[in-house]
Amino acid sequence: MMLQGKAILILIAGLLIVALLSVFTVDERERAIKFQLGRIVRADYTPGLYLKVPFIQNIQKLDGRVQNMDAPPELYLTSEKKNLFVDSFVKWRIGDVERFYTATGGSPIVASDRISAFVRQRLRDEFGKRTLNDVVSGQRIEVMGILTSMVRGASETLGVDIIDVRIKRIDLPEEVSNSVYQRMSAEREEVAKDFRSRGEEAATIIRAKANREREVMLAEAERDAQRMRGQGDARAAEVYANAFKQNPEFYSLYRSLGAYRRTFSNKSDLILMEPTTDFFKYFKNPQGRNSTGPLELPE
Repeated sequence: MMLQGKAILILIAGLLIVALLSVFTVDERERAIKFQLGRIVRADYTPGLYLKVPFIQNIQKLDGRVQNMDAPPELYLTSEKKNLFVDSFVKWRIGDVERFYTATGGSPIVASDRISAFVRQRLRDEFGKRTLNDVVSGQRIEVMGILTSMVRGASETLGVDIIDVRIKRIDLPEEVSNSVYQRMSAEREEVAKDFRSRGEEAATIIRAKANREREVMLAEAERDAQRMRGQGDARAAEVYANAFKQNPEFYSLYRSLGAYRRTFSNKSDLILMEPTTDFFKYFKNPQGRNSTGPLELPE
């Protein structure tokens, strides 16, 4: 009984192992090929669970995601025999699994190398037909379109689908870049000088106009001020004259008091004058009449 139980357990374990070896899965990121004794029997698997015959059939899985082939910059000649460094990349993925395996042995590296060689050859041909200006600005999109179409046609033999072919950057060699930079710098400097000269000319015109307007405004303001001062002086003279006519003695006293206030405003002032002058007439006589008596100054 014990031997029978062990045999059953061994049988069950063997069946489980055979069952595990008989199934395999394919997810969305993979492509699968079924081999039977080294010969491809199926390569059109979609994501899911499948069966195989253990020990007779085996499965090889390939990466079905988009691959990015970023080639190092290459040197190309234009129709003008000018050198250009071109940096490009290609995006591709496996299309025909069986053809891809037959052409590359299932190696993405081999596929990338072959695609890269074809892209380099096509770029060399297309750049050789065009001038520097064409490939840098005018016909760059056209070159990428032609290149994509040609690469897709050639990639059918590899079993891959070309998604996109792009030229990332086009650079001139360093010595050519320096000369171009210097020429562009000189051109920009000439443009800057022209703008500066125009600006200085405009600034001179604006300053001259502003100075002229300032002089005119100052002259007009001085003219108006002189007229207003004249009118004020005339009015003041008229008021003084009317006041003098109404009471000449009071007007004379008022003016003398103002003169005394201005003259004796500082105690350190010293005045040398004849005591009999009219300046001191109100000191000698409150009525302002001339007197030959001694001058009595207020304490």
